[in-house]
Amino acid sequence: MRLEKCWFCSSTIYPGHGIQFVRNDAKIFRFCRSKCHKNFKMKRNPRKVKWTKAYRRLHGKDMTQDSTFEFERKRNRPLRYDRINTEKVLQAIPKISKVKAKREADHITNRLKVGKTKRKIEARKELEQSISMVKAPSAFKEDATLTLPKQKVTVSYTQTETKPMEE
Repeated sequence: MRLEKCWFCSSTIYPGHGIQFVRNDAKIFRFCRSKCHKNFKMKRNPRKVKWTKAYRRLHGKDMTQDSTFEFERKRNRPLRYDRINTEKVLQAIPKISKVKAKREADHITNRLKVGKTKRKIEARKELEQSISMVKAPSAFKEDATLTLPKQKVTVSYTQTETKPMEE
C-alpha cells in the first residue's frame, strides 16, 4: 500500500482517496481533498496559507528537527527481502493466529464470567425471598429446621424459545 503526500498541505493520501492533477508537462500533483485542489487552481502559495504544513514549518510553528520526520520521507528504493526471514514469518503466522484466537476466546469467557456470577447471586436472592413458593408454609411450621442451605445452591438455566406476540 503506497501512501502519497498532498502537494499543497503535505498530509497523507490513502489509496482510493484524493484528486490527481497532471499538467501538460506530465508533472503529477496529488491533492488530499478538494480544498487543496481549489487553492492550487487559485494559484495560492502553500507557504502563505496558514493551515498548511509548509507555512507552519516556515514560521517556526512546527518542529523542523525531529526524528519522526525521517519516517515521512519518500523511499523509492526497492527493498531486498531475506528469504529465510520471510519463511520464518510465514511459518509463524498460523501460530500467531492460534494465539490470537485463544486470547480472544479467553477474553470472551472472562467477560461472561461476570454475568454468570451476577445471575447466580440474583437467583440465590430470588430463592431466599420466595422459598415459601418452593416449600409450603405449613412445612415450615411443622419443622423449624427447614431453611435454605447455606453452602451451595445450583441453579440451572434453560433457554426457552420466546415467540413474538401475535396480534
